[in-house]
Amino acid sequence: MLQRDIPVPQGLKNRKEMGNREVTEPQVHWRAAAVKAFEMEIIPANKIVAQIGEILILTCNTTGCSSPSFSWRTQMDNPLGGTVNNYGTYSTLTMDPVSVVNSHDYLCTVFCDKEGKKEKSVKVELYSFPSDPVIEISPSSVDGETVTVICKIPDVFPSDHLEIILKKEEHVLHEKNFYGDDSTTTETKTVSYSFIPMAEDIGKEITCMAKLPVPSMDFKPKERVSSQKLNANFGPQNTTITVSPGESPMEGDSLKLTCVTKSNPPAQIVWRKRLADQSIQYLIKNNVLSIPRARFNDSGLYICEVINLVTNKTENATVDIVIQGAPVITELSIKPSTTVQEGENVSIQCYAESNPPPKIILRRKSDSADMEPFSTESILLPSVMLLNGGDYECVAENKFGNSKSEITLNVEYGPKNTMISVIPATAVKEGETVVMKCTSSGNPSPSISWKKKKATGELEKIIKNATLTIQNLKSQDLGLYECEASNQLGKEEKAVELFVQARLETPDQMLPLIIAFSSITAVAVPVVAILIYVSRKAKINGSYSLVKALRLKV
Repeated sequence: MLQRDIPVPQGLKNRKEMGNREVTEPQVHWRAAAVKAFEMEIIPANKIVAQIGEILILTCNTTGCSSPSFSWRTQMDNPLGGTVNNYGTYSTLTMDPVSVVNSHDYLCTVFCDKEGKKEKSVKVELYSFPSDPVIEISPSSVDGETVTVICKIPDVFPSDHLEIILKKEEHVLHEKNFYGDDSTTTETKTVSYSFIPMAEDIGKEITCMAKLPVPSMDFKPKERVSSQKLNANFGPQNTTITVSPGESPMEGDSLKLTCVTKSNPPAQIVWRKRLADQSIQYLIKNNVLSIPRARFNDSGLYICEVINLVTNKTENATVDIVIQGAPVITELSIKPSTTVQEGENVSIQCYAESNPPPKIILRRKSDSADMEPFSTESILLPSVMLLNGGDYECVAENKFGNSKSEITLNVEYGPKNTMISVIPATAVKEGETVVMKCTSSGNPSPSISWKKKKATGELEKIIKNATLTIQNLKSQDLGLYECEASNQLGKEEKAVELFVQARLETPDQMLPLIIAFSSITAVAVPVVAILIYVSRKAKINGSYSLVKALRLKV
């Protein structure tokens, strides 16, 4: 029995049985009980379908001939378009890469010295469908303007079987076939379609489906698909504002304004507010404007400005926000100041804000409850007086509630109504205690001091107190006393004169007293007249003097 090992022809790999041969990798073991007859075969056999650009190897193999010779040619004697290599009992024809010139019937002839020759042929058919379609959509497209979709099928062959379908999602936009094409080599085939996209088309899939259904060829894939999302630039449009909880929230509520628009690419959103003076205030660059705790001054017209920087288009939306709630007093003031001097012009003003607008009542608290207020919002006090001072109250109210605030008007004035009281009297006995008290009104409260007139006629300050007490009165305490009441706005003075009557210490002293009394009695009427006159004078001046009275008598 003859047994030998030879290299495996590439075309024989993966074949399980060939007659009584057993094929294994990497070697083929020939086991035969007797010498075989001269035979040949081409691997792959029959019709071959090859893709242009790939590698194709044809193997011509013999048995029963120890030293065969091989010859390769095409049916029409065209160039082989490949490389021939002989390996003992088999020969290969390698096409690397396969090209359109390889579309032939290939004939392999084997010559064996004793056995003659044998030949077989195999048909090579070619196709090219190497990659998926390439989709191009005209860039920077804008809503309302035409978009062109281009689908390219690279290096297709034979193109006369090519079919192309363009779709938007499941909707067919365009179909085209190339049945009449007579191209003899690979070509890139192109289909284009133009349409005007709508806003709702943005983000939808544009699909290009290419089919190459060649009935006589068995290859895969015969269908290739590519998709791309439509990305047209448009907008802004349909801009709206939503407000939570609503356009008339209560004071203190959280407020959220959201600006929604349709735009591609996404638009830039800016919030602004129109102020009372019609000027526009910039707020924030965001689609959401949040106010954690709404105040009355947050009321107003809000503007959402939407800008597409690619389309260079702008759109605005507005909303009028009205904050509701109980009144809040924003100002309660006294001008020029809460502390004024008597005679100044004074204005008291109260301001409050709310929605609905508040009713404002401004009055002095000490006034009777059933009295009408001075005014609803302000009080004007020309040449203010002491009696105008006090606490003023402002009440603002609407259907949601009320608010109160107070302020004090302090009216300052200089000392007035200064009075002196003497206990027991201005004429006292020596050794007694005399208490002189000085009172005065003023704002700020006056400071009281006492002065005594010296023998030289000058006044000497003796005490700073409202009460002057003289104990164990002596003759040297006789004289004129002056009370001075003062504050930063002025001063006022009042005077009193004390006369000290000496006590009689012995009986002999009674005689002069009797003589004096008789003399006084003799002139009683003039003295009484003088005293009445002096008393009236004292009421006017706040003091009197017996010395002056005596002088008048003289």
